[in-house]
Amino acid sequence: MIQSLHQQSEELRDNGSSSLALTELALQRAAAADGEGARVFTRLYADSARAAASASDTLRSAGIVRSPIEGLPVSIKDLFDVAGETTLAGSVALRGYPAATESAVVVKRLIAAGAVIVGRTNMTEFAYSGLGINPHYGTPRNPWQREVDGGRIPGGSSSGAAISVTDGMAVAGVGSDTGGSIRIPAAFCGITGFKPTARRVPMQGVLPLSENLDSIGAMAPTVLCCAMMDAVLAGEEFVAPVAHPLRGLRLLYPTNVVRDGMDEHVAAGMQAAIAKLSAAGAVIVEQDIPAFNELAAINAKGGFTAAEAWAWHRQLIAERKDHYDQRVVSRILRGKDMSAADLLDVLHGRRRWIAKVEQQLAGYDALLMPTVPIVAPKIADLQTGDDAYYAANGLILRNPTLVNFLDGCAVSLPCHAAGTAPVGLSLAAAGGNDHRLLSIALAVETLLKQ
Repeated sequence: MIQSLHQQSEELRDNGSSSLALTELALQRAAAADGEGARVFTRLYADSARAAASASDTLRSAGIVRSPIEGLPVSIKDLFDVAGETTLAGSVALRGYPAATESAVVVKRLIAAGAVIVGRTNMTEFAYSGLGINPHYGTPRNPWQREVDGGRIPGGSSSGAAISVTDGMAVAGVGSDTGGSIRIPAAFCGITGFKPTARRVPMQGVLPLSENLDSIGAMAPTVLCCAMMDAVLAGEEFVAPVAHPLRGLRLLYPTNVVRDGMDEHVAAGMQAAIAKLSAAGAVIVEQDIPAFNELAAINAKGGFTAAEAWAWHRQLIAERKDHYDQRVVSRILRGKDMSAADLLDVLHGRRRWIAKVEQQLAGYDALLMPTVPIVAPKIADLQTGDDAYYAANGLILRNPTLVNFLDGCAVSLPCHAAGTAPVGLSLAAAGGNDHRLLSIALAVETLLKQ
């Protein structure tokens, strides 16, 4: 059983442990020869983590606690600038490029809050895939059926972030989410992931994929953990969410798009969760969201991600195309053929699309859907051919991408039976409803654990 941030914070408060002891344990797990650490981290900060932990213990002994995550070991995705280091973003193409002169805002906020950063986590190269496969640094293996047939994908792009949590190398993993990169690994690995409204957390010092869609959040054992991390990342004072009453809660469960291709195990997990919610007095309304059928056409030429990725990468590709993961660079190159008019079509189309979806959501407390419609595929099955890779990638990104395009917020909660393949249940809302959504998620999480 993974300990939550709240539990570990209580242990530190009650002198049952120390930040240094927690950090040493996390580092030991990360460095274990028979563990996943070599695939999870692209860089460990063993010395600086120990120093930060010791400083935290000293401050705590003097009665100084900077935040609810004081002294807790966390990981950061290999996408965030750290002063003095080159941000590689899970690639080798940027090796030898200039180091960052200052750390990303979110890294500064974590340090100021007393978090102990144990290392940078592996990821899909340049965050451009939902699978988590990385040919340069290896692919962290999903904790479910890890030793069977080479293991299953962790989900991406924040792959290492998720496994750092499931394997006790960190109590929370900070990642980015452009089309599901926090929620997908959370769903596949059986933990909780929160994607906030994008504008709440600054992107300064973060290597971008799509400035129109990128957001920063955390994966952790529970909703409360994610709320604690979110407050730090957003620069807010932490106020613990209070569970929203389930009786009378109105949840919209779309009948179109989000269930297409859903496997039997995910369907069973969703039905069991819905039955519990209904028994607790929640009102589940099943209906079409017609706008969902329009998104594929709006993004047919590659959407924001291809256009904005091409703009950022075009010079690097000209210099070092052969250094890229070819399945990543091929998707970036789609943006080369997009015109300014094509991009404007997406911008205008998004505005109209958001208005339609928000109008339909107005009578509901949250949107309900499977985070991902299938269980995690085997790594080997996706490495053998491009067709399987791209088909799985499209299916896995489809549902969470809806929320990014909506400019909304979403949380993925585990809803599978113990000992079975992880399944994520997603709750989402229009942008700006983050705190209310966390309160709803807390109530749903409590119910699902009963």
